[in-house]
Amino acid sequence: MPETTMPERGAPPEPACPVEELLSHTGPGGKLVLTREQEQRMRESAAALSRIAQERPVYGLTRGFGPLVEYSADEDPREQGIGLLDHLTTGQGAPLPRDVVRTMVWLRLRGMTLGHSGVDAEVWQALAEQWNHGFTPVVPQEGSLSASGDLVPLAHAAQAAAGRGEVWLERGGEQRRVPADEALAEAGLPAVRWDARSALAFANGSGTSLARALHNHVRLAALARALASATGRAAALLGCNTEAYSDALSAVRGHQGQRTAAELIRDELLRGTATGTGTGRPGTPPRRLQEPYSLRCAPQVVGAVLDQLAAQGRILAAEAEGCTDNPVLVGDEVLHGGNFHAAPVGLASEQHALCVHQLAFLAERQLALVLDPQHNGGRPPLLAEQPGRDSGFAGVQIAATAHLGALRQRGYPASFTPVPTNLGNQDHVPLALNSANAVAEMTERAWWIVSSLFLAVTRLGHLAGSGQYGSGPYADGTKTCTGTEDAPGGSALWARLDRDWPPLTRDRPLAGEVAAWARRIEAHYSGAAEAHGANDDDQEHTRCPA
Repeated sequence: MPETTMPERGAPPEPACPVEELLSHTGPGGKLVLTREQEQRMRESAAALSRIAQERPVYGLTRGFGPLVEYSADEDPREQGIGLLDHLTTGQGAPLPRDVVRTMVWLRLRGMTLGHSGVDAEVWQALAEQWNHGFTPVVPQEGSLSASGDLVPLAHAAQAAAGRGEVWLERGGEQRRVPADEALAEAGLPAVRWDARSALAFANGSGTSLARALHNHVRLAALARALASATGRAAALLGCNTEAYSDALSAVRGHQGQRTAAELIRDELLRGTATGTGTGRPGTPPRRLQEPYSLRCAPQVVGAVLDQLAAQGRILAAEAEGCTDNPVLVGDEVLHGGNFHAAPVGLASEQHALCVHQLAFLAERQLALVLDPQHNGGRPPLLAEQPGRDSGFAGVQIAATAHLGALRQRGYPASFTPVPTNLGNQDHVPLALNSANAVAEMTERAWWIVSSLFLAVTRLGHLAGSGQYGSGPYADGTKTCTGTEDAPGGSALWARLDRDWPPLTRDRPLAGEVAAWARRIEAHYSGAAEAHGANDDDQEHTRCPA
């Protein structure tokens, strides 16, 4: 009687993701409420700042901004605040996503409650009331050095709060840009009356680059999960040797991320349609003992990304919890410094860029492998139904390779590119928002590549005659999975792909299908199906593994 191998114990439990927890407060349904303790801290700091400003120079309150700090400020604090916002309302480019702007404003308001900013509590209440109502400014994404904070994009948001910019408003079932004063009047909301200190405290922080990086972070975590799932599904269909995904193998190296990635791969592998013994489908030669690195080393690559995301997540969460103003009040003392310098965020985003490239590169290489008869178990080249008459995934692969090339262009570190500006005052700047914007575009392209891979692996299953996903035996031979109701990871998604994506029996335009499935796949692995317009049954709880 053959010996049965019991399923191996998985990796240790993953720690909670601080970034995902933080963003849970900034999404739909979130509310900002000022506690009595927070209000007291804010009023005490504002009173302390007012006293100190009568005794000594205070940046932005009694003195000018930036290199003009040696000059006196306007005697009217409101005029001084308006001047600050006006001269900084210079952003260009496409608007930031609305969810990023919501997070950005939430971060600035939360930081003010720490009691180190000297912000007027009534200004805070007006801003919070707008945010709670869903008031979302239109903010251009280009133009910030992220050095004295993200001054330019935050100034645009501040202008909208005062009724002087633009906001997003739903009209006719679509989000449209409308004048802020019109939106405030329609909602019955008061406009913010900025004073010098409150305007500076709002604009003088890392909120924009941080918000963009936080959203990039959770998208990258979902991308890593998706790629682990695709690896497991492909390995199952190809009948790969499963030793590369053993927890015992990963455990001896000692990296938590690798163990997590291997476990995610096994979750799909054990529910695949192949036995996982490396024999492949009937009638085909057995596979090699060792697969190419794009399959064999997937736990190491995805795991390294997960470990990096865990490290960057802690840094980003710390930034979100702290005070990034200048000047800063500590007790009865005003401290002038550089807490607004977004170097921690910029370096985290540059690490994000390296991570998204590793995932996109791995996905593109796996796509190439499953299209190649030398590696795909003898299936037709490019998975074409009738090679010659049909070209299968040729066009999809061409586009995916182009996306990888474009993605690499955008991965150059923004911190390598600054020049001194602002009369030499800002002579060392991190350009953190430039990095975060680049990562957002890189991540979008990576999802197109991963979607291409998912469709190709689904096509592989169609050609293998696998039927409904999940109908084959577990790799350890102990059980047969006949349904997807309780299957973890991406099993429900693979079942939906098997069912809903039409077999590629003749060539057809696939551009729209790649883009649409990219959105659905991301929604599935991020647990954000509603935000991406996916069906409710697409949504499955998945936790940020970082």
